[in-house]
Amino acid sequence: MKSTGLRYVLAGTLILACLPALGRERQPNSDYHARREKLAAKLDGGVALLFAPPELPGPNDVYGYFPDANFYYLTGWSEPGAAVLVAPAAEAKNDNPSRPYTEVLFLPQRNYSQERWTGPKLGPDSPNAAQVTGFDRVESLDNMRAEFVKLFPGGVKIYTDIPAGDEPSNSTQPLAWLNNANAFAVRTSFGDIRPLLASLRTIKDDGEIDLIRKATNASIAAQFAAIRNIKPGVTEHEVSAVLQYEWGKRGCQRPAYAPIVGSGVNSTVLHYSDDSGTIQQGDIVVMDAAGEYSLYASDITRTVPATGRFTARQREIYEIVLGAQKAAIAAFQSGKSHLLKDQEDSLYGAAYNYINTHGKDLHGEPLGKYFIHGLGHYVGLNVHDAGDYKIPLAPGMVFTIEPGIYIPEEKLGVRIEDIFYVDKDGKLVRLTESLPQAPDEIEKLMSGR
Repeated sequence: MKSTGLRYVLAGTLILACLPALGRERQPNSDYHARREKLAAKLDGGVALLFAPPELPGPNDVYGYFPDANFYYLTGWSEPGAAVLVAPAAEAKNDNPSRPYTEVLFLPQRNYSQERWTGPKLGPDSPNAAQVTGFDRVESLDNMRAEFVKLFPGGVKIYTDIPAGDEPSNSTQPLAWLNNANAFAVRTSFGDIRPLLASLRTIKDDGEIDLIRKATNASIAAQFAAIRNIKPGVTEHEVSAVLQYEWGKRGCQRPAYAPIVGSGVNSTVLHYSDDSGTIQQGDIVVMDAAGEYSLYASDITRTVPATGRFTARQREIYEIVLGAQKAAIAAFQSGKSHLLKDQEDSLYGAAYNYINTHGKDLHGEPLGKYFIHGLGHYVGLNVHDAGDYKIPLAPGMVFTIEPGIYIPEEKLGVRIEDIFYVDKDGKLVRLTESLPQAPDEIEKLMSGR
């Protein structure tokens, strides 16, 4: 008996050693459990059912398997082929028995032959599965049909990621399989879970903000290194490589998005990602690049002169963009301000009005028409994170403020992007505070002084 117990202890230790996957930092189980309970409160008598995407190796599988953001947000589970069921407590109704709050993580059975290639996995029969995952129950995927038949014999509304048109969905194939297996009663219906999760993901908890801060700090270090390496003759690709090396060695598993390093006329292309040009004398260089730490993104842009000193015109446009960001920051009011263009108390309006009333183009026209994108967006598990933009900015929200001016005729594009959150007291906090913004600071940094 002692040897059997020891075997279980060793197996559990080995499995724990494999988590989190790829060296990711994971929040405490209690954080994910709290999110599931909050979701249950929004289901209005229905249940939530989400599926993790399968592992599909192929030519685009550069960084290995990465979980679906919504699935990970609820579970903290980063392995493929799992499913999660969340059901609020309910009284007996429509042939369904009464039930307490119910949450089940469904895992595939372990494939010991495959694990010789992939390493040990946690399975539904692992003795410490509930402890490792933080779920009340962990069951085999093979038992999902039986669980549904037992819990909802009279039908229920299932909230899942329903595909829209040709849009891919993790739920398409699993739901078809369950339907073919007669798991769903006649009165079963379906609703889209994504708006409910977007509402929850709008407000970050302290653990999420800490992970975003770590992604941001690594990305700030990368921006410092890249700025010091910029000079005429250096390729955009070299600068991109420096950025990715620097945030990678600080724990970021991958870029939060395709890095943008645009010089000269490329600085005026918003989503330029070829990074194939060579920086020329007199160019301005836009670097929109940040890493992703433990699945949480950052988003930073700095604009610098190739020679280390701004021309008079480059400095003029740069200072207008910086002034626009400061105008948006000054206009911020917790619980009142919004990000989007056409909303009341919009920070976009403050930034746009500043740009449009300061400076002119070569034809004497106001510069507002060269500010061609939104002012900001939420940041979290995705760089453009899920969230409710209809509500005002408030404590726990994390977002960018990123005004820009792009004048192709002058081969001159400037964007300054910083990441902010609203603290519990309603104060706007800049996570990128340590990365220089002022043109004099940029020039000093590039001079090596």
